[in-house]
Amino acid sequence: MADDTQAQAKGTAGYLFEAGMLKRAKRSGWWIAGVKDPETIAEHSFRAGLVGAILAMMEGADPAKVALLCLFHDTQETRIGDIPHIGRRYLTAASNERVTADQVSAAHPAVVSGVQAIVAEYENGDSPEVVVAHDADKLECLLQAVEYREQGYRNVQPWIDSSLAGLKTDSARQLADAALSMTTLEWQKVYLGQ
Repeated sequence: MADDTQAQAKGTAGYLFEAGMLKRAKRSGWWIAGVKDPETIAEHSFRAGLVGAILAMMEGADPAKVALLCLFHDTQETRIGDIPHIGRRYLTAASNERVTADQVSAAHPAVVSGVQAIVAEYENGDSPEVVVAHDADKLECLLQAVEYREQGYRNVQPWIDSSLAGLKTDSARQLADAALSMTTLEWQKVYLGQ
């Protein structure tokens, strides 16, 4: 039994090391827009989790559940990469559920079932939390595009347009409209008293 426990601990630690690759892997779609040093997948997932929790609060959904869904929504990209939408026209990738099953196959049984359930719910669910998590992914992309546009990358408008068009909740649309009507540093006015 001790060997099984040690093997499961190593399998789980291995999954955590693999997830660490998301801190180095870039979101490659931004290269199409000319962004020279785009955000990493982990940076996107972090803010998507925050956006998701906030949207959940506004929509009356479970903020912790939405943040969890967002945290795991792109973990498969350690193995299949961040395939830009244009690339998906030419490539067929394994499902996120299948990739996740492989990623956690050697982990502790509770981790295997838990992570697989989170990913399956994000990919196939229709609960308010899943809808909000998908909106958080799109809204985070819109926010990032607005930041890149402000930094001089003019080719990001298609990301803004497609993200905006894909939003389902009133709260996400309201936040998107607000983000599009302000500068990315406007938040400082509260702190600076302007």
